[in-house]
Amino acid sequence: MEVFRIDATGLRCPQPVLKLAMDTVNIAKGTVVQIDGDCPTFEADIRAWCDRRGRAVLSVRPLAGEAKAIQIQF
Repeated sequence: MEVFRIDATGLRCPQPVLKLAMDTVNIAKGTVVQIDGDCPTFEADIRAWCDRRGRAVLSVRPLAGEAKAIQIQF
């Protein structure tokens, strides 16, 4: 399975959500997107965006330090 990756590490709210929205404007339905981030509100912000857009959060896993990788089904 090919995963479209977005690196939002180092960005602070609301930048990770804005980057996700901008980078996936023309993404095909069914694509899995992984966004990595380390903002303190990163997971909550991405989950809220997914809820508003009807996208499914597939997984959340820790990375180094405070960073997380979130996979989303588009």
